[in-house]
Amino acid sequence: MTRGEQALAGYPYGPDAPQAALERALTLTPDADAIVLVEGISDQIAIETLATRQGFDLQARAIVVVPIGGAQAAGNYMSMFGPGGQGLPLAGFCDADAAETFRRAVVRADVGSPVDVSEMAALGFHLCHRDLEDELIRAAGTDTMLVVVESQGELGSFHTMQKQVKWRGRATAEQLHRFIRSKATRSQRYARVVLEVIEPEQAPAPLVALLSHLRRQ
Repeated sequence: MTRGEQALAGYPYGPDAPQAALERALTLTPDADAIVLVEGISDQIAIETLATRQGFDLQARAIVVVPIGGAQAAGNYMSMFGPGGQGLPLAGFCDADAAETFRRAVVRADVGSPVDVSEMAALGFHLCHRDLEDELIRAAGTDTMLVVVESQGELGSFHTMQKQVKWRGRATAEQLHRFIRSKATRSQRYARVVLEVIEPEQAPAPLVALLSHLRRQ
């Protein structure tokens, strides 16, 4: 088993992981009491990892996190699970550039009629300042992130990237952001390992807010 497979034990791994993760989540939705729609597996892993760190048992509450494979699919799944479908409480988590796509999907599915970020949050749809990787880096800090990169056996690869003309002299946080996002499996791994290293109270605010919302459901 590779280091990546070890870090992602319990989750699909490899090129077919997005479809496998979606299909697995969908098998759980008939018995769900609430649905959380996220863009991809990294988001799912982050939410579930932080919930575990907080002692919040999503499975016991029948809350299913569904990685829909991109913001463009939000409308379909909100219609499937929301008021016009299964009638389940919905929540969500997405990158900043997907905010408007999610907002329109919320309105079309009659989940609510939000006009801005605060109204989206009140409905349980929380947005990253930029994206999940940026949130993790800001929450952990660059020093801790470099320790995590080293723990994954990738410090040498990161230093090599830092020497590339395009990235030479850039802020370490920007270099880390590019490095983590350069591979899908790397984004997935770091979504888990970073949240396992930092204290739960250090976790990104949108993730904390989402789980607080789900606790109140």
